[in-house]
Amino acid sequence: MTTLFIVGTPIGNLEDITLRALRVLKEVDLVLCEDTRVTKKLLSKYEISTPTMSYHAQSKLSKVDKILSLLEEGKNLALVSDAGTPCISDPGSLLLAQVREKFGDKVSIVPLPGPSALVTALSASGISVAEFTFLGFLPHKKGRETLFKEIAGSARAMAFYESPHRIEKTLASLEKFCGAERRVIVARELTKIYEEFVRGTVAEVIAHFAKNQDRVRGEFVVIIETK
Repeated sequence: MTTLFIVGTPIGNLEDITLRALRVLKEVDLVLCEDTRVTKKLLSKYEISTPTMSYHAQSKLSKVDKILSLLEEGKNLALVSDAGTPCISDPGSLLLAQVREKFGDKVSIVPLPGPSALVTALSASGISVAEFTFLGFLPHKKGRETLFKEIAGSARAMAFYESPHRIEKTLASLEKFCGAERRVIVARELTKIYEEFVRGTVAEVIAHFAKNQDRVRGEFVVIIETK
């Protein structure tokens, strides 16, 4: 059966990839990537010469049609993101929906477990996360205030992703809606050389980044403890 593999790739350290993922990336006919330049660094490290093609949020409908045509021809494809597990807060989920709509069960969609910034951060958070809510990337405008009110009143730990140019603004919003004493964990640059976990009250974390502007970079996972 024609197969579309969902392949988790490293979120930083290129050694964090499974043997199964490496085998599949070697065996498929084509690797679909957010950015082919990023993926080729990984493939090059492991001497994998499989062709690549870009697929991302700005891809035109013609690109989707091309992917569907390849599957119809019986080509086996692998979908990867720049980092982590595809289809979690990225456009891969839209592609999967279109594959399911066109082919139903005629194309097998096979997930390969792999790295996730969310799970990595939660595992080292030091708090109970038997139950938590994942919010993905927070909206920039519409619904943002409502979401912070939901975070403030939640009986579960809440987690979301944030970018370097918005992290300080987001922490300020947490202070406004959740209070300066609410405890948070901010994980930065996970599995990379400058990996960092900042734990404390919202006020303390804000002060940390205000004093260390050189650390306001990379990708962030923010975890808010329950009240």
